[in-house]
Amino acid sequence: MTDKEIALEERGRAERRLFSPSAARNRDPIRDAFLKMMPRAGVILEVGSGTGEHAVHIAASAPGLIWRPGDPDAASRDSIAAWAEHLGLNNIAAPHAIDVTAANWDEGLDPVDGVVSINMIHIAPFIAAEGLIDGAGRLLRRGGRLFLYGPFARNGAHTAPSNAAFDASLKARDPRWGVRDLDCEIVPRAAAAGLTLEEIIEMPANNFSVSFRR
Repeated sequence: MTDKEIALEERGRAERRLFSPSAARNRDPIRDAFLKMMPRAGVILEVGSGTGEHAVHIAASAPGLIWRPGDPDAASRDSIAAWAEHLGLNNIAAPHAIDVTAANWDEGLDPVDGVVSINMIHIAPFIAAEGLIDGAGRLLRRGGRLFLYGPFARNGAHTAPSNAAFDASLKARDPRWGVRDLDCEIVPRAAAAGLTLEEIIEMPANNFSVSFRR
């Protein structure tokens, strides 16, 4: 994929490090929600890490975590590694190339305490959300948590006109993309995977942070 196909925004660059304008805007609220909802110690697997800015921002605030970021996109993986090196963080593993649309993507992986996906499932086919949730149900230790962040519809309706417009723009770009319905699509899939909805936090710009517990 090209960068424009995976990002929805123009990204800056400083040598190997990529800069996401949206990450710069929302990294503090996402970090704060993560620290409230998720474990402070153990292993966290992040999928679809993009530039790596969220990974390093959260990991720097939670030194008790081992953060395993990654992305199917090679340029993104290079950026993740470069950000970790730039900040001198020793609790971030080398980036993986996991693609949650692949069958049994979690096969052979050790159990983890948390799985994280930030701003991914609406810019991917729904099979990515299904694969993410099903894999998290298999991979999480008992009591482990899945953390999702992004825009969601609720009970069949968008939460704001801007989200309805965003959903339409996503579908115009790729009909397989779109804002997912938390109550009608995500929660039932999570329940089938053995995950229980634990907490929902309303975030800026009509987004949500959501956690599920195994």
